Amino acid sequence: MSYQSAIDHLAAMAPELATQTGQTRRKFSLDEIGALLSALGNPHRTFPSVLIAGTNGKGSTASTLASILSASGLRTGLYTSPHLSRPNERIRIDGVQISDEDFAQSFFRVRSTAQRLVDEGKLAQSPSYFETLTAMAFLHFAEPAIEIAVLEVGMGGRLDATNIVDPLISIITDISLDHMEWLGPTVSDIAREKAGILRRGGTLITLPQHPEANQVIGEVATSLSVLGISAVPYLPGADTSQRLEDTTQSRSTQASFAAEVLGSHIQIDSPLRGAHQHRNVALATAAAVELAISHGFPITAKSIEDGIRKTRWPARLEQITTPSFEGAASIQWLLDVAHNPAGAWALRAGLREMLPNQQMGTLIFSCLRDKPVLEMAQILFPIFERIIFAPIFSSRATPMRDLLAAASSTGTSASAAASVGQAIDQALVHATEQQDIPIVVSGSVYLVGDVRTRLLARHAVPAPDSAPERVGQTP
Repeated sequence: MSYQSAIDHLAAMAPELATQTGQTRRKFSLDEIGALLSALGNPHRTFPSVLIAGTNGKGSTASTLASILSASGLRTGLYTSPHLSRPNERIRIDGVQISDEDFAQSFFRVRSTAQRLVDEGKLAQSPSYFETLTAMAFLHFAEPAIEIAVLEVGMGGRLDATNIVDPLISIITDISLDHMEWLGPTVSDIAREKAGILRRGGTLITLPQHPEANQVIGEVATSLSVLGISAVPYLPGADTSQRLEDTTQSRSTQASFAAEVLGSHIQIDSPLRGAHQHRNVALATAAAVELAISHGFPITAKSIEDGIRKTRWPARLEQITTPSFEGAASIQWLLDVAHNPAGAWALRAGLREMLPNQQMGTLIFSCLRDKPVLEMAQILFPIFERIIFAPIFSSRATPMRDLLAAASSTGTSASAAASVGQAIDQALVHATEQQDIPIVVSGSVYLVGDVRTRLLARHAVPAPDSAPERVGQTP
């Protein structure tokens, strides 16, 4: 029952998505996670929760809200996915990852319970990777008696394992095209799946966004008599008398701005970079305000201000500096998990904020084959002088020939590295020529997590999430 044994068993579990190995496509259903949790004593019913769905920004919103709640003195659970380096990252209490010992204990408890249910015919199949981790998170949160949990939906919403909870508040972040094989071919289809986290008579916090998403979310919310709360007042430059205007792009790119929260004026100053993060911070702020006003949680304007400032969510326009290399003063890296077109646009805009009117140097890139690589290439590749493709450890990886073809279609210089380590070394050679321009790493959570772990380990840069273990996931 060691931690490594738990990791090995977890890695061998059936994934949520179809793979090239001919595995049977899983049937998404809440019935199986419900049966498993019932046998475990329904740990998810022992604490209140906030549930967050969307295509982009879920993790940033969740980490910001959890930071606010912890800053308010509340023992707060946070469940997110995917992870960068270790699955422990997904399960946290007050920012602290689940320990290896607790991880192993929770895993084998879930595994033995699931096997018994399968043997008794109460489960048709063993739980998936994500279902297992979700059950483990609920067990971990229940046993130390947390006061509230912030839960990020894995994929979709309606049939996601996290949707087994009865949330105090549902948050829907920005919706765009992603996972279309599973969620549907249009924004409307995907929005309907995301809106599956709403409850009759419940509360929804969101922002105006894509018109098709707005319409579907509005229809579902109306049919369920949901109270809709807009986070517009917490965007930079917001006029609190307006609630329904389209704010797909924040009015300002400023990193810090004043806002009125719970009757007081605070300075919203998030370490999460990029104008797109204003929307995620606004959603988290609106949720905190609603928890204070309608549910009596001891959240104050000061704790909201402090929580936002203390938020930590790596690999979102994250800058890492490594020591000198062959005469360079230092090497700048910028890591961002932009794994779909919407994320690619956000990354491009963020780079333009940081380095206006400047040609970027090197991009290390890879993506999964279910992503629109040609569209992402058109968005990102032309602003770089060179692209280095790195292989990633996933059966769903886009073949190297397809990546090279995508680069060719944009007229961008590109090369294929034999390994992630070689891609880093190749990028470092070019970094000596352009010392003030960061090397950018993006396109897949697998790639960004691997590079980040290597950089932190190689150069001994302190960070709490730098351990090297890694198992499969669904970014």
